[in-house]
Amino acid sequence: MPPPASTPPSVVVFDLGGVLVDWNPRYLFRKLFDDAARMDWFLANICNSAFYLRLDIDGDSRAAIADMLTRHPEHAAEIAAYVERFDETIRGEIAPMVGLLERLHAGGMRLYALTNWAADTFARTRPRLPCLSLFRDIVVSGEERLVKPDPRLFQVLFARCGFTPADAVFIDDNRINAEAAEGLGMRAIHHRDPAATITALRTMGLAV
Repeated sequence: MPPPASTPPSVVVFDLGGVLVDWNPRYLFRKLFDDAARMDWFLANICNSAFYLRLDIDGDSRAAIADMLTRHPEHAAEIAAYVERFDETIRGEIAPMVGLLERLHAGGMRLYALTNWAADTFARTRPRLPCLSLFRDIVVSGEERLVKPDPRLFQVLFARCGFTPADAVFIDDNRINAEAAEGLGMRAIHHRDPAATITALRTMGLAV
């Protein structure tokens, strides 16, 4: 069970996309579709959450989309563009959350990241995100071939980073992932906006 609410966490674990990193496929696909309804259909039926998870569990995004290109030849260009032009899905860092990360780091908090992200696109995007240097370690789904909310990926985090679930609070913009963390004994914040997340951390006793 998690520790009493009066005991502040000694570890903070961040998700990346949607929390610290401004990632949105629409940033790219708005350039490729001149019809918003067609783009919405494509994002709901082709490049949807299942598609992203398929990539996030792989080390090679080009290999991961091969069968999608075969099954949807009419959208092959757009599917391939997601991998080839992945950089255009990211605008950069989310300033208020990076400010939070910097304050936690300055206060000596142990900081880690746990992200669903394809190994190859993470590697090529990492230099654009200076905030990632503040983490002691980053567990990447594509490197481990496991994706959140799979408990096994959380176990990689605990074992590799040397803390117990009760030590930590996990911040993720996906409710299912936050609930998975809670089920393993972590405290968790379903991130929706910086102000609410900062307030939640203060409620846990962190000086942020």
